[in-house]
Amino acid sequence: MNTTIPIHKSSFAILSAILLAVVVTAPLAALGGGERPAEDGFNIGVFVPGVVEGSPTYEMLVAGVQRAAADRPGTLVRVIEGGFNQAEWPQSITSLAATGDYDLIVTSNPSMPEIADEVSQSFPNQRFLVLDGYLEGNPGLYTVLFNQREQAFLSGYFAGLVSRSSMEHARRGVRAGLLAGQEYPIMNRVIRPAFELGVQSVDPAALIDFRVLGNWYDAAGATELANSMIDNGADVILTISGGGNQGVISAARTKGAYVLWYDSSGYDEAPGIVIGSTIVRLDDAAHQRTLDAIDGQLQFGSAEVLGVADGFVDFDTQHRHYERHVPGEIRRELEAMIQRLREGDLLLEMPTQF
Repeated sequence: MNTTIPIHKSSFAILSAILLAVVVTAPLAALGGGERPAEDGFNIGVFVPGVVEGSPTYEMLVAGVQRAAADRPGTLVRVIEGGFNQAEWPQSITSLAATGDYDLIVTSNPSMPEIADEVSQSFPNQRFLVLDGYLEGNPGLYTVLFNQREQAFLSGYFAGLVSRSSMEHARRGVRAGLLAGQEYPIMNRVIRPAFELGVQSVDPAALIDFRVLGNWYDAAGATELANSMIDNGADVILTISGGGNQGVISAARTKGAYVLWYDSSGYDEAPGIVIGSTIVRLDDAAHQRTLDAIDGQLQFGSAEVLGVADGFVDFDTQHRHYERHVPGEIRRELEAMIQRLREGDLLLEMPTQF
């Protein structure tokens, strides 16, 4: 999961905006789509706050927008990678808006609504579609937030079922781990407590071992932390640590434990070790809302939250490795919990203020 710590608002001077309209100073990497947007048709700039390759979230973002463009001939998409230095993202977005080339700028990250909101003050005609974030009331923005409270709860509930079971690597007592790349508001206020709630819904006495890697790339550091978690009794670990996820797999393979994936299907990463994956259909959301924008039907100024009942948050229960490695009783119990969320029998509302 490529989540980063949100940046607080900072003032963008009018003079800076004017200068940026003439000279683009931010180092942006463009991927495909031609040198400049087309004069006719609908032009979309996809700003990736990071890099696309190796990031399931951003790969889904780009794929969804490109699919929408394919559905509307004459639409041009240009993908711009902003890199990992989040201090540069506001200037990069300002630079894109200043060109006036894009009918729509699409991006995804919890930090981006606030950045787009600030940039729009200088460029009120620019329209933004921001996924994985929430902000309403700005007439230039439309945001889509996914219910990560439901998502993390399902991860925790499944972790509790596995830890309580007689599966090969399950140990006595219920103890699960959560490794985060960094601490940030959604992690601390939504994901961690919802994960704990899910585990303790299986066993109120369950223990949760929460660790923080400190970055999104250190696989060796993640291995060391996961080894410690397993030594302390965790038999299943939810990893949300970017490149560190591979380090968790390495530790689980060596010491005998299970790993849970987040946001995308991870079973093929390590069959029999990665035994559960929650998924967010960000590509479908990007496709549908981009189509709405192209067709002039997107209600800018609005924000929405999409979850299990909407079909955009789910647990991948159809993968062959899931069916092969997870006992039928656990699969049935998890499916019953998913159905409760789908039917509204269990309500886990996602907060929109952090």
